[in-house]
Amino acid sequence: MKKLITATLFALGLAGAAQAADPAVGTWQTQVDDGAYAHVKMAPCGAAICGTIARTFNDSGEYKSPNLGKTLVIDMTPEGGGKYAGKVWRPSNNKVYIGKMSVSGNSLQLSGCVAGGLICSKQTWQRVK
Repeated sequence: MKKLITATLFALGLAGAAQAADPAVGTWQTQVDDGAYAHVKMAPCGAAICGTIARTFNDSGEYKSPNLGKTLVIDMTPEGGGKYAGKVWRPSNNKVYIGKMSVSGNSLQLSGCVAGGLICSKQTWQRVK
């Protein structure tokens, strides 16, 4: 019984460490969209990665957007090699799109697509240090 408990705790510890090491986890700055940009906090949500709007900025500086705390990156499931698939919410039109994401170092490429991926809008985000 002791061995089973130890093995279970060890496995849970490894799973937690694997999620913490995910290259998408952290805070990312979006590109300007409709005159504003945001800091998005990416964190594990089950087996996927989700991104929540943590701070918002416009030409005047930081402001309190009604979108603070809302999920922008939805259930991005790792596909390997720093690539993910899930959904993306665009606050300016309140629509959810098919999403793709890839992470390389401190750069994150995010796209939201319609029509089965034929028409896409892309952004490059930078990691906030």
